[in-house]
Amino acid sequence: MTSLTRQKKADLSLREINKSKWITATAVFMGMNIALCAFGIPVPGGHLYLNDVVICTASLLLDPVGAFIVGGIGAFLGDFIFYPIPMFVSLAAHGLQAAMISMLFHSLFPGHRRLSAFISTAVGAVIMVTLYTLGKIFVYSTFEYAMIKLPYEIAQALLGMAGSMLLCFRGGILDSFSRIMRD
Repeated sequence: MTSLTRQKKADLSLREINKSKWITATAVFMGMNIALCAFGIPVPGGHLYLNDVVICTASLLLDPVGAFIVGGIGAFLGDFIFYPIPMFVSLAAHGLQAAMISMLFHSLFPGHRRLSAFISTAVGAVIMVTLYTLGKIFVYSTFEYAMIKLPYEIAQALLGMAGSMLLCFRGGILDSFSRIMRD
């Protein structure tokens, strides 16, 4: 089987999958995102949150609508529960990040899934870092605070990229998920 055929077989469209499985998968990923909003890796001057790994992974697996729900609404609810000040920034930043990753991954380079995933998650990382930086300037009213947090946003985005790539390709989640959703 050629790589292009495998790509077409692995890509999911909402028309081809069971709606109940789609809702369940979206809800599970959203729950994981909300839960991981509570846990961060402490680093000097801040934390790196692990929910970006879930957001990027779900974005590679789901369609743009499901990805937006997991990324945007999941991060919004996580912030609402644990740290409500930037919750609207999280809704916009992670929602757009997730939707863009999903759109790009499912349309770029059909025969080269790894390249497509790398470019998609990189674009998503730029979107997330940019919107969070602008959002923090607005929410906290200081350019300096946003610039202090910029390296942590970049590190978190890179962690999300690397973690999702490892899970989807080394861990085989991408192929397993496609098979489960079609059965």
